[in-house]
Amino acid sequence: MSQLQQAGQAKPVRPAAAPARSSARARRLLADGGYYLFFGVMCVLVFVPILLVLFGSFKTAEELAATSPFSLPANWFNWDNYATAFKEGNMLLGLRNTAFLVFGSLIGNALLGTMTAYVLNRFDFRLRKPVLLLFMLAMIIPSYTTEIARFQLIHGLNLYNTLSGPLLIYIGTDIMQIYIYTQFLQKISTQLDESAMLDGASYTRVFRSIIFPLLLPATATLGILKSVTIMNDIYVQTLYMPKRELATLPTALMTFVGERSSDLSALCAGIMLVLLPSALFYLVFQRLIFKGLMDGAVKG
Repeated sequence: MSQLQQAGQAKPVRPAAAPARSSARARRLLADGGYYLFFGVMCVLVFVPILLVLFGSFKTAEELAATSPFSLPANWFNWDNYATAFKEGNMLLGLRNTAFLVFGSLIGNALLGTMTAYVLNRFDFRLRKPVLLLFMLAMIIPSYTTEIARFQLIHGLNLYNTLSGPLLIYIGTDIMQIYIYTQFLQKISTQLDESAMLDGASYTRVFRSIIFPLLLPATATLGILKSVTIMNDIYVQTLYMPKRELATLPTALMTFVGERSSDLSALCAGIMLVLLPSALFYLVFQRLIFKGLMDGAVKG
């Protein structure tokens, strides 16, 4: 036997790497397939009911009773149901009251949230940790357990059956904003504060000219999330504003459902009118929402 043949026989035989690569590719495809299947099912569960309500809002009562819920409406320009829901459901009044609560809460949350986070992040005082602990405790305790005390407080301040009662609640209970603002402030260098103070700026000037403008991305994100929450809230608005003149979009829809429970086409139109503002908010500002949350969750 030649030396070349002996050397060839002495070489170890390496296992083929192709089966391992094929197995890894199969696992990756299986994981991707499960991922898309899960979110596909979630999209079906979310959007199919909305489509059924949309179809029903353009159908007449006879057409809705005679056809399948999945069938398309015969006339896409049938706006009679929307006119009925808008007029008899007091949607314009609900939109005005909702807008007052939304914009009032946004202004109050932006001012109180940024100032509180600025003090807790930039100043080292004796009660700093107890205050942070109280904020964390407020996030853990369910708000329904303190509902009796909150109702007595609102009633004692003569704010029951007024727009100011829910407005005060919306401004004072958004604890998550403190956490997000604090995360943003940790990315802002304290050297900016020190440079401004060396030039003679006060703490108020530093906050107004440096801190608050740099917190605008977080403010926009929290404002959008807060707006959608208020427009979809029915518990606080029903409990603290039962007067008909103080109806908001959710409470106006609830009253309309009670009055026109047999007119399913008009009810579908009313649901779409209430759904439209929050859906537009989310569709227009969804990139800003995700960007603000990611910037607040990841330290730079």
